[in-house]
Amino acid sequence: MTLSWTGLTSPNVIRDALLFKSAYLFLFLSGPRSRPPFVGLRILRARAERALLVDRPVGWKVPSPQRHHIVGGMLFGTGWAIADACPGPIATQLGQGIWWSVFTIAGLVTGIAIYLRGQRAAAPVTEPSAATTQPSAVPG
Repeated sequence: MTLSWTGLTSPNVIRDALLFKSAYLFLFLSGPRSRPPFVGLRILRARAERALLVDRPVGWKVPSPQRHHIVGGMLFGTGWAIADACPGPIATQLGQGIWWSVFTIAGLVTGIAIYLRGQRAAAPVTEPSAATTQPSAVPG
């Protein structure tokens, strides 16, 4: 509802932000709803608190950017610019009855399918162990 009420499902608002004509989108996304988690997580990490579900210290490592990060960001940005929508507002647009959001959802699903196919292709293939490939001796 917030996305609809604030106008963030409007292609004009998104386009103006991507063209740096308006800071509205950036101000909304960096506003009060993102500050408490940002501050809270850093306090938890500084106090070495433990996560409730996994019982490990709250923390994270920031990896250095790699080629696939840059390529993925460029693809995401291109899709965002073409569709005038990022993944968050797509469902809201569909709920508002904006008919062309169906094409954006189709593009999103296609992108996810391509990514998953690439992940499966890049996964190492494990050879079955010798113990499982040997035929059993059947007493005769």
